[in-house]
Amino acid sequence: MSLPTIHIPVMPEEVLEGLQPAPGKKFIDGTFGGGGHSSLLAARVSPGGLVIGLDRDEGAVDKSQEAIDQLAADNPDAAKCMTVYCASYHQAARALAAESLEGVDGLLLDLGLSSDQLADRNRGFAFSVDAPLDLRFDTSSGEPASQLLRRLSEQQIANVIYQFGEERFSRRIARRIVEKRQQRTPVETTTELAELVRRCVPRSKNHDIDPATRTFQALRIAVNDELDILTKALGEAANWLNPGGRIAVISFHSLEDRIVKHAFRENGMLQIITPKPLRPSERETNQNPRARSAKLRIAERTA
Repeated sequence: MSLPTIHIPVMPEEVLEGLQPAPGKKFIDGTFGGGGHSSLLAARVSPGGLVIGLDRDEGAVDKSQEAIDQLAADNPDAAKCMTVYCASYHQAARALAAESLEGVDGLLLDLGLSSDQLADRNRGFAFSVDAPLDLRFDTSSGEPASQLLRRLSEQQIANVIYQFGEERFSRRIARRIVEKRQQRTPVETTTELAELVRRCVPRSKNHDIDPATRTFQALRIAVNDELDILTKALGEAANWLNPGGRIAVISFHSLEDRIVKHAFRENGMLQIITPKPLRPSERETNQNPRARSAKLRIAERTA
C-alpha cells in the first residue's frame, strides 16, 4: 500500500489567481504530483468542469486515486472533475484527444520535485540517504544515472554537470567519476556520488546548500531529458489552450526559468501576464522552505 502524499503545493494562491478557474472550465495539471494543485483547481471548476492530471512518474499516478478520494470526502462534486493519466506533460495532446477536447482554459506546470519523490528511498532524489543512483521519474524506461555515468566519456560527464548544474568544478568531478570506473568501483549509490562531489567542490562559507546539489540536479535533468521536454511542451502549449486560456509555469532554477521566459516572449499567440516572475511570500517560505526558489510565470493565449 502506498503512503499518503506529503507534498505541499507551491504558490497555491498565486496559481489560482493567475489561472482564474471557474465552474465549467477545463484545465490540465501537467505535473500532477501529489494532486495538491489539481485538487484546488477541481474545487473551483465544479460543477461541470474538468481537471486532467498528467504525470510521467508512475508512483504519482498510482497514488492519484488517494488524492481524489481525499478530495471526495470534503467536496464530492470536485472529485468528479478530476482524471489522471500516466504521461509526460509534453504529451498533453494525447490526453485532450482521449477526453475529446480541442483545448482547455488553463495549463499548469510545476517543474519542481515533489516531497513524495524526495522521500522515496529507492529513487535517489534525496542524497541525504543512501539509495541506488537512479534519478528517473519513470523507472520503467530510460537509463538510471548510475548507468549514464558508466556510459559517458569524461568530457561528456563534465559537460552534463556544467551545462545542467552550472557547476564550476565539473571537470574535477568528471575526472574522479571516471577514475572510479577505471578502478572497477563505479559510482552506484547516492552516498558514493555525494561524497565524491564533496571532496571535489569546496564548500562556500556561510552557504547552507550542499556542494553535491548542483551535480545531482544536472544528472536528474539529463536522465529525464527535462529541458528538451520543457522546450517541446512550451512550443506546443498555445495550441492546447482555448482563446483566453492561460498557462502558468513554476520553475525552480535559472535554466528552466530562462526557457519559460524566452518561450513566452517568442510565441506570437501568447500575451505575457507576469513581466517579472512572481515569487512565494515570506510566510509561505517559512512554512514550506522548498518553495523558496520558486518562480511563477503566466501567459494568456490571445487568439
